[in-house]
Amino acid sequence: QVQLVESGGGLVQAGASLRLSCAASGGTFSTYAIGWFRRAPGKEREFVAEIDWSGRTTNYKTSVKGRFTISRDNAKNTVYLQMNSLKPADTAVYYCARKRQSFGVLRSAESEYNYWGQGTQVTVSS
Repeated sequence: QVQLVESGGGLVQAGASLRLSCAASGGTFSTYAIGWFRRAPGKEREFVAEIDWSGRTTNYKTSVKGRFTISRDNAKNTVYLQMNSLKPADTAVYYCARKRQSFGVLRSAESEYNYWGQGTQVTVSS
């Protein structure tokens, strides 16, 4: 059974940085894209970033481009989300997810992902 565990969330001030980690176990990791999503209070869950199986292709939500960087270490079965210049609008529970199908193209769609972690809270104060 595939398990994804997020860590690295916390409470920070605006302008600070955090690095989230998503550690995977069970199943194959290196042939699947991994995505990060977030759910802010009172809002629907939304796409944040994704990285393909090789680490060579990434996609980002427009509002995080230039501030967030997604990367992966297949030897450690871990994907990272480096978040810089954090804003109060980034406050949310952040989830990582594994793509439903191995390899393939990135589509930035929640429906493409079928294994989810439990989430980690990120709170950015102004």
